[in-house]
This record gives sequence, C-alpha cells and structure tokens, in this order.
Amino acid sequence: MPTADFVTVDVFTSERFAGNPLAVVPDARGLTDRQMQNIAIEFGYAESTFVLPPEKPENSARVRIFTPTMEIPFAGHPNVGTAYVLGQRADLFGKPIGDTLRFEEIAGLVEVRLQRETTGVVGATIRAPRPLEIGSEIEPGLIAGCVSIDAKHVRIAAHKPVFASVGLAFAIAELDGLEALAAARPNITVFHEAAARHEGPEGDFPIFLYVRNPEKPWNFRARMFAPLDNIMEDPATGSASAALSAFLMTRAPEADTRVHLTIEQGVEMGRRSIIELDVAKAAGTVTDVTITGRCVSVMRGSIDV
Repeated sequence: MPTADFVTVDVFTSERFAGNPLAVVPDARGLTDRQMQNIAIEFGYAESTFVLPPEKPENSARVRIFTPTMEIPFAGHPNVGTAYVLGQRADLFGKPIGDTLRFEEIAGLVEVRLQRETTGVVGATIRAPRPLEIGSEIEPGLIAGCVSIDAKHVRIAAHKPVFASVGLAFAIAELDGLEALAAARPNITVFHEAAARHEGPEGDFPIFLYVRNPEKPWNFRARMFAPLDNIMEDPATGSASAALSAFLMTRAPEADTRVHLTIEQGVEMGRRSIIELDVAKAAGTVTDVTITGRCVSVMRGSIDV
C-alpha cells in the first residue's frame, strides 16, 4: 500500500503542546484532491498542508491548504509551519533550501523568510499575499449572539464589526475587556443565521474577537471561532491577525508609519500562542503586512493512502 510521510508541528510557540498544531505532507506528489481532504479530516487540525513542485521554476513549491471541510486560499500558521518543516530539509524537489522560500497558493504568491539561530531553523516570517480588502459591516448584536455574550460588550467606538481580509476573510470585532473575551462560547444556531445573512466566505462565518491592551495599544488578546468549518476555536490565526492589523492601521491617523504588533491567542484553550506582525503604511495605504512565528516539531510518521 502506498504511503505519504507527514510531520506535525506546533506553530506560534516555542513550547511543545502549545500554539496551533499543523500537519504537513512535505511531498504530496501522487495524492489526489480527495486523499488530501481525507488526510485533513483524519488529522482534525484547523489546517493541514500538502507540498507539491512549483508550477513556475523560480518559485520554491506549490502549497495546498485544507481544513477538515475544504481547501482554502491562504492561512497564516500553515505557511509559517510549512516553511519551518521544509527549512529542516537539505533540498526541496532537487533545489537547495536557502533563507527565503516562495509558495504558490490560491491566494497568490507567499514570500517566506526562515528564522535561523545557532540551533537551526526556529520559525519563519511570511508576507500577506493580498492587499487589505474591507467588506460589509456586521451588527454588533449578531456577533454577540454568535458567541453568547451581551451585545453591550461589543465595542463600536473605534469601529463596528466588519469583514476584513488579506487573503482570507474574517469578521473582526473588538470587545470591551478580557472578561467578555473569556466568556465567549460559540452558538452554532446563530452562526448559521449569520452565515445566511452575510454569505460568509465559503459559506462560513469565522469570527475574530480581540481586546486591546490599554497600556500597550499595539498588543492584543484574541480568540477565533469558525464552528461552521468544524473549528470550534483556533489557538492561533495568523491570517486573521494580519487582516486585523492591516485594518487597524488604515484607521491610524499617521499617513506614513510602520508598527510592530503582538497578538496573544489560545490562552483560554490552554494553547497559548504569540503572533508577531509588522505593518507598513505609506500615503495612507497599508503597503505591507508580515506575520512572524516560532515553531517546534511534535510528531512524524507515514499515512497509508
């Protein structure tokens, strides 16, 4: 029976059994779309990735990202974790591994810079593949109903809940404190109603909630819920963090600036994650968003396919 080798890593952490787990198949040649989806279902992680030779020789690889229910165009922690796994190898499809990688994905080309220390590769920095896209606003009461909290805890002073994307869309909303954030629990019935009303991406309605640190305004605590994609809660969501960061930067008064942000996620799940972001803004427009995280290896083996 043919097999496919896999590696699992914890992403956005330097501690094993924290952060966001990811399964990577470093050589997915020979796997069908159905087999990839079935493997993602079997692992049950928020995402699993499958690495294929690039379509253009100047790029490093083609990377396909699957949730337990579908293939998606882009996500943060799968790119960081996949780069970390590939960075451990001497070569990739016959070409040596350098300090930078270029991944072909549905959302576009994702540029990756490996983080190296004396012990070897410890993580990666990726660049968001698309400019910020801002979608429709969402009623605060609908967000509150989705996560079973009172609507008074959804802050609208800075912005109303809104869809934002740099490759994958999320409904982002600010809450008024850590107590409300900790109390959030997904209500599947209301999530279905919200997805029907707003026609969320791929029929989903992923919500990214955040609380801003009043003493350190570019430090945040966050939680992400996507139960319609079989993700009751995600311990680290780089794509949502990048969308939030870019969105907030567009609302910052400075026309030209660069800001470093830190987003802590997964605390309530017991899988604390740290996501580092750098956002550049020129002439009032966000021009660059990078996402940085550390990783640690967990398991490796093979799957009968």
